[in-house]
Amino acid sequence: MNIQKKVALLFFTLTSSVIILLSGAIFYFVHQYTFEDFYKRLEARANIAAQIYKMNDRDSMGVYREVRQRYLERLPDERQYILKTADLNNGKSKIPTELINNILQQERARYKSGNIFYAGKVSHLSEGNVIFIVSAIDPYGFNELNNLEHILIVGFVISLGLVYLIGRRFSYHTFKPVRNIIKKVNSITASNLHLRLEDYNGKDEIAELTETFNDMLNRLETAFETQNNFVSNASHELRTPLAVIKGEAELALKNIDPNDEQNKQTLTEILKGAKSLQDMITSLLGLAQTGFDGKKQNWENIRMDELAWEIKASADQIVSANNIMVDLSDLPENLDALVVSGNPNLLKLALSNIVLNACKYSDNKTVIIKIFTDKGMVIVSVKDEGIGIPEKDVQHIFEPFFRASNTGKFDGHGVGLPLALNIIRLHRGNITIISKENEGADIRIALPVQKSH
Repeated sequence: MNIQKKVALLFFTLTSSVIILLSGAIFYFVHQYTFEDFYKRLEARANIAAQIYKMNDRDSMGVYREVRQRYLERLPDERQYILKTADLNNGKSKIPTELINNILQQERARYKSGNIFYAGKVSHLSEGNVIFIVSAIDPYGFNELNNLEHILIVGFVISLGLVYLIGRRFSYHTFKPVRNIIKKVNSITASNLHLRLEDYNGKDEIAELTETFNDMLNRLETAFETQNNFVSNASHELRTPLAVIKGEAELALKNIDPNDEQNKQTLTEILKGAKSLQDMITSLLGLAQTGFDGKKQNWENIRMDELAWEIKASADQIVSANNIMVDLSDLPENLDALVVSGNPNLLKLALSNIVLNACKYSDNKTVIIKIFTDKGMVIVSVKDEGIGIPEKDVQHIFEPFFRASNTGKFDGHGVGLPLALNIIRLHRGNITIISKENEGADIRIALPVQKSH
């Protein structure tokens, strides 16, 4: 999940939580207010009932009753109870015992049973304690709460939809500058390092990120120009004196006295060292160039099975005693799935290095080049029966100049596999190694299939 979706999800979650809390608070306080108001109305009637009961003259009682009837409407299913001590002991009372006990302990109390509300008080009269209780139902209050509940639920659902849309839009516009930066950075390669990100107006993190990328590109451009100049100069400056040394050594060997074994051996070693140094410089220059200028090469569609046969033909010329076999038994029915986009010369160089290494380190035992596809990738497997790679050395095998601990009797410079890895990475592929010491190695190169248009 990318950051934009995470921000949208976080915004949605936080806002939804606020809406839930707000809706819950509204429902709670309305619920409390509705029932509190109804209880107060019941308590007012209980107080009036107590006052009427205390009156002995009929005129005063008539006035109270008239006031009650005029200003206090009758509540739904309203009932009035007057309980004396004797009524409490005979067990005939229909009032909840808990309510009566609370009234006796606290002088007044409230109680609710289902949709029936009770409010009562106790009066201490000369004849004893008298409890006055008024009960009624509150259908209007429950209807209001039900309506409020429906409104809050519908509002919550609608709010969720709005919050989701607003969150998506908010995160989209928030990360639009970041997407522009990513798009621009992805378009910058080794061949156009002069490009820079457009200045972002502002003093926020996006502007700081843009400035940081541009500073990094300045440093990269300087480093790549330095490397390019070195590669160009080294290509000429190193090869020319080596060619002179090699030519002079070959000429001296032709003109030397056949009986002068000591000088002959010396010149042979000089010629051998010059050739080795020339091969090493060629590999190093190739390694440097693939890391710098690969994007400028001409790319084309390549059939990997055809390239495998070309590599075998090339290896046959270099190592005539090889035992290379090309296994095409797992080719897909659609041969277009074997097509990759890349530079044929570079891919041939990379695969040839791996194949020739397999021949060298297996003393020309069987080397199988197998081509197959898996999950949109073309896999080239180069499997040998050689000395293998020790487990402790596998993680270092792609480091320049590193050689496995069991390769002492074989010539090499430790740049073949790093060069191959650079080329494969340049083609958006990867290399994996399956190896066991003294049993051989299986090096697999995976390259993305070229999508047909």
